[in-house]
Amino acid sequence: MAKKIILASVVVFVGWLVLDFVIHVVILSGAYEQTKELWRPQGEMKTVLMYVVSLISAVGFVLLYSWFVSDKSTMTGLKFGLMLGLIWGISMGYGSYSVMPITYGTALVWFLGTLVEMGFAGWITGMVFKEGGAATAAK
Repeated sequence: MAKKIILASVVVFVGWLVLDFVIHVVILSGAYEQTKELWRPQGEMKTVLMYVVSLISAVGFVLLYSWFVSDKSTMTGLKFGLMLGLIWGISMGYGSYSVMPITYGTALVWFLGTLVEMGFAGWITGMVFKEGGAATAAK
C-alpha cells in the first residue's frame, strides 16, 4: 500500500507541475500581466512554498482516495477527482472572482484548470490503486 501511495503521489505532483505551467504560464500569463498589481513580483514569489503546498496536496489527495474509496478503479478515481475538482474549482475560480478584481476569463480558467488537474489526479490514482495496477506490477 505504501508503494502505491508514494507512486501515485509523485505522479500526481509531477502532473500538477506540468499542468500548472500550461495553465498559469502559457494560458494565463497575459491576464496576470494585466492585473500585476494583485500578485507578488516574480522575485518575491515563494516558489519553494508553492512546491511544498503542491506536494502536500498531492499526498493528501492520494491518501483521501486510498482511505475512503472502496471501489478502487480508474473510473472511480476519475469520478473522485472530477468531484473534488468541481468543489475546489468553484471555490478557486468563482470564489476568488467574487472577492478579487480578476477577469472573468481568469476565474473560468482557474475553475476549468482545477477540474482538469483533479480529474487527472483521480485518473492516475485510480490507475495505480486498481487491482493489477502499475504499482502492483512494480513489486
